[in-house]
Amino acid sequence: MAASVCRTGGAAVTKALFRTCSPALLGLQRSRTAASYAQALHNIPETQVSKLENGLHIASEDSGHATCTVGVWIGAGSRYETEKNNGTAYFLEHLTFKGTKKRPQAVLEQEVASLGAHLNAYTSREQTAIYMKAQSKDLPKAVEILADVVQNCSLEDSQIEEERQVILREMEEIDSCLEDVVFDYLHATAYQGTPLGRSVLGTTANIKSLNRAALLEYINGHYKAPRMVLAAAGGVGHKELHDLAQRHFAGLSFEYEADTVPVLAPCRFTGSEIRVRDDSLPLAHIAIAVEGPSFTSPDKVAVLVANSIIGNYDRTYGGDKNLSSRVARSAAQYKMCESFQTFSTCYSDTGLLGIHFVTDKHNIEDMLHLSQGEWMRLCTSVTESEVNRAKNILKTALAGQLDGTTPVCEDIGRHILNYGHRIPLEELDAQIDAVDATRVKEVCTKYFYDRCPAVAGVGPIEQLPDYNRLRSAMYWLRF
Repeated sequence: MAASVCRTGGAAVTKALFRTCSPALLGLQRSRTAASYAQALHNIPETQVSKLENGLHIASEDSGHATCTVGVWIGAGSRYETEKNNGTAYFLEHLTFKGTKKRPQAVLEQEVASLGAHLNAYTSREQTAIYMKAQSKDLPKAVEILADVVQNCSLEDSQIEEERQVILREMEEIDSCLEDVVFDYLHATAYQGTPLGRSVLGTTANIKSLNRAALLEYINGHYKAPRMVLAAAGGVGHKELHDLAQRHFAGLSFEYEADTVPVLAPCRFTGSEIRVRDDSLPLAHIAIAVEGPSFTSPDKVAVLVANSIIGNYDRTYGGDKNLSSRVARSAAQYKMCESFQTFSTCYSDTGLLGIHFVTDKHNIEDMLHLSQGEWMRLCTSVTESEVNRAKNILKTALAGQLDGTTPVCEDIGRHILNYGHRIPLEELDAQIDAVDATRVKEVCTKYFYDRCPAVAGVGPIEQLPDYNRLRSAMYWLRF
């Protein structure tokens, strides 16, 4: 259901203007552009935050749009599960759309469709989100539906059995998405023996055995008001949102049975490898990572700048020898891979910092040599011009990610859960500006240099070098 529940001529003018404008006028235009960018950051509406007596946070940004996105972000995901109930959070996400005690599935779908709205949800290792995009005038109804879904999920046995089969089919389909598979393997080896090493989807055996009692136990143990954020963005007045939260969420529990407050156990990083060789596959997926910064680490922004220097690449991009990234330029010129991407996956107390690439079986070693060599270069000889270019790329990416009410709402929800407040884009922009080449060398030396990497490979990976060779490429012998 499209509107319900769902998982040219200007160029010539510009050239003419540039031919006729004086250098002084062009300089004035550039200064005005810079001023307008800074002013635009300053003019972004303030994020207002309040809290109910039970500990539920309410946060909103009023942009005055005709539409809005409102959702509940919960500090609960697969990291809060045990080996026996792994997959519970994902199972509950699926049951979100199956109706509530007072709204059967058909009624829920009809109500959402009648609003022309979209109800969606996702689960990660540390968070669960349920959100709705609707017209701003329908905010009261959207909040009421969300409150009902979060607090009164019906969990009927017939629905659980039906959704169990859906999830098992999804797991088979996801096994064919090798990018997801290799990142699950990367987590499994990097955080082996810890909750972060488990898949969000859980195991097949667990999905087959989970029952209503296990689902209720998870809800009662983790769906607590102090671990929730009601976030909204768009045409949303904060007072109205707070009043709606008071009406629909004030009764949400904030107490734990027998005072058993769940505490996250530290997840240690282990330099190691996992290889899944399958020569029938046409391409190899390789991911290599070190332990990276957490959400709250002061190094996070500098690490993002470093990743922007390396960049990403897909053979459909074009550009070849004119690409700004050294790794992308070499990959394109010598046809070393189909694509690559850098990543910095942050959690509350740890993270994964690395690169993932897709290549044929003959270029695995060359791509690893190129990638690890670039890490070492960033530790020793990165230039200011590279850093300045990377900072511009990062600023563009961060601003582009907040284009629309849904990404803004998600940004608010995640920030309140992770930091207790939202970091304004203007503040992030200042943090990026503060990064220079010396700072990039410092953080790269801290995280990359002489560190044990975690490596995951899937596909025709006979050429994947021995782990000791990969480890020895994490430092340079300099005389």
